[in-house]
Amino acid sequence: MPHHDLTKSKIALFEQCPKRLWLSAHRKDLIKIDDATQARFDTGDAVGALACDQVEGGVMVSIDDGASSALEKTAELIETGDRPIFEATFQHEGVLVRVDIMDPDGNGGWHVSEVKSTASRKDYHIADLATQVWVLAGAGVTIASASIRHINSSFVYTKENDYSGMLLDRPSDEKVRPIVSERLAVVAAARQTLKGDEPEIKPGPHCDEPFSCDFKAYCFRNINTPEWPVSLLPRTGKRLSEEYTQAGIVELTDIAAGELKSPLHERIREATVRGIPFHDCSKANELTQGWSYPRIYLDFETINPAIPRWLGTRPFQQIPFQFSMHIESEPAGDLEHQDFLYLENEDPRRAFTEALLEGIPPTGSIITYNASFERGRLKELAVLFDDLSEQIRELIDRVVDLEPVARQCWYHRDQRGSWSIKYVLPTIPGMTGYDELDVQDGMAAQRAYLEALEEPVGSARRRQIETDLREYCAKDTMAMVELLRHLLGGLVVTCNT
Repeated sequence: MPHHDLTKSKIALFEQCPKRLWLSAHRKDLIKIDDATQARFDTGDAVGALACDQVEGGVMVSIDDGASSALEKTAELIETGDRPIFEATFQHEGVLVRVDIMDPDGNGGWHVSEVKSTASRKDYHIADLATQVWVLAGAGVTIASASIRHINSSFVYTKENDYSGMLLDRPSDEKVRPIVSERLAVVAAARQTLKGDEPEIKPGPHCDEPFSCDFKAYCFRNINTPEWPVSLLPRTGKRLSEEYTQAGIVELTDIAAGELKSPLHERIREATVRGIPFHDCSKANELTQGWSYPRIYLDFETINPAIPRWLGTRPFQQIPFQFSMHIESEPAGDLEHQDFLYLENEDPRRAFTEALLEGIPPTGSIITYNASFERGRLKELAVLFDDLSEQIRELIDRVVDLEPVARQCWYHRDQRGSWSIKYVLPTIPGMTGYDELDVQDGMAAQRAYLEALEEPVGSARRRQIETDLREYCAKDTMAMVELLRHLLGGLVVTCNT
């Protein structure tokens, strides 16, 4: 059996960055997989399994006994040609591929589908499919069609265990054809890379496109990056960075005062140069003057699975399962904390909504951070529950947004161009960030929640996850309390205006 040294995945790594391919082969010890990457892998596996479940009569080709066994089994199934094949395995020019789904067309040809866990076809999907098609053609397989099978985001899960219609085929023959003709040259270049020394490639945009590279920390270890790059400026920072780099300026602090056209950008530049935070507490008081007491600081945690778990939901729909609220009855007064976390393995939305309506005060401003998110979830709940709709819509009318207040009234250079509350909070005097928590961000909260659903009720691990989730969500709402008090001047001696 011919030896293979390349796969579809390795070629994808090469096309993102030859150095990434080389490191993946020669320095596996450097690989760092974060929560977001692992979540993407898990989702891909789940969607791939679902795609197979939807094809009747298919045969899975196992790789457990090695590539040679998988190649032989695939050859037998291709020869018979009367049943769909999952993970059909082929080799051509030393490149091994496993094709997600192959369906016989009844005329000796095969419909080839590459399954993806996204809601649309991406450019890099086409490259993956082209590699599959090139290998299959080289192995003598007649290809009737080639498609990207991706998630239909409009699909609604209405019947238990019935996901028919959740995946759509996007015919891609025309897109694939010109790339297939270049695969041999790409394969040769990738193989040459593997045989040589570590490529000398400087970090750049390719480090994050189409995915964040596992070796970024290694590649940046000896790079003298700007301390305060122009690219940290929000919205147009990347374009401005390119323009200033051409003029020989890479540090934000080297830009002359008044040169930046955006007042926000100039504010960031000045705070960075001076090392003194911008703080306009007069403006903060003006913007929040109409926020009535009791003030309710509210935050939701949600889960947005690619494959809907509960009836009436769509792929990637944000499903709230937890909230925290701190209630402030008077200025700088004592705080009351309420929270809710639903860990039953069923749709949490009804219990979530009822708990929220029962616990929230009937009057007072509801303070959120990036209010469009909480408003959006409340609007969805109002549509879902007719009997609670009026009460929910009354809450929507009371929601106000702290994020734009922070954006207009506070900037510390350590925010590095971000107003995410996780970047803002550590810049407030006396405040600590999220580093001391076991759950530190929304992605980790989702993973913890899903883990808890699989744990036995009453288990020590389930109790620990519950504690971790409650602490994390409470941190979010307490962070809003501390931030607003600070913006209004409660924790500082003087204010800039």
